[in-house]
Amino acid sequence: MSRDRAVVVIGAGGHAKVVLATLAALGLPVEVVLDDDPQRWGETLMGAEILGPVDRLAKMEVRRAVVAVGANRARQRLVNHVETEVPDLHWLVVVHPSAVVHPTANLGPGTVVMAGAVVQPDANLGAHTIVNTAASVDHDCTGGDFVHVAPGVRLGGGVSLGEGAFLGIGAVAVPGARVGAWAVVGAGATVVREIPPGVIAVGTPARPREGRGEGDGARNDR
Repeated sequence: MSRDRAVVVIGAGGHAKVVLATLAALGLPVEVVLDDDPQRWGETLMGAEILGPVDRLAKMEVRRAVVAVGANRARQRLVNHVETEVPDLHWLVVVHPSAVVHPTANLGPGTVVMAGAVVQPDANLGAHTIVNTAASVDHDCTGGDFVHVAPGVRLGGGVSLGEGAFLGIGAVAVPGARVGAWAVVGAGATVVREIPPGVIAVGTPARPREGRGEGDGARNDR
């Protein structure tokens, strides 16, 4: 294994399978998978060994990693913990070979762009963002850290996503729409104006409903 190219994947759920498949498509070797669930230790995921808890990363030589956890709050907690324990870690930007990312687009550290996704000119996405399978992010969109754009989402030009925002499968945001920090937009919903921070919004047009979002629309997809 080429240690200078090897990657550690943090997280061993369903979302991690897609990240591992993306790394394989790029020809990037995975050193190990780390996960804090002791019942998974010693298993394999997509051919990679689940070695042990996340804290083992501090004792490893590999210094390239990606957090493969779909839930935004969980991903944020893991990143903050790892950065405290391993300050010299390099967060890898992972873009599937079939994705299209314009050269003027900016992807923050730790961001993953899955198969078939499109990120158009002058889009600016924060750290540890997920642009999931076949999602599209059009020109001049902006996103804070820990955003998750789920499979099949369509963002028109100039859409703004606050930190930790989650847009569910097939959601649409029209040009210039805004989604506040840690808000959740339900699957298939259409954002036509502004969704306030921290709410859950559903329907067409998307409207807030009772409950708090906390950006964890993917909580069941670790």
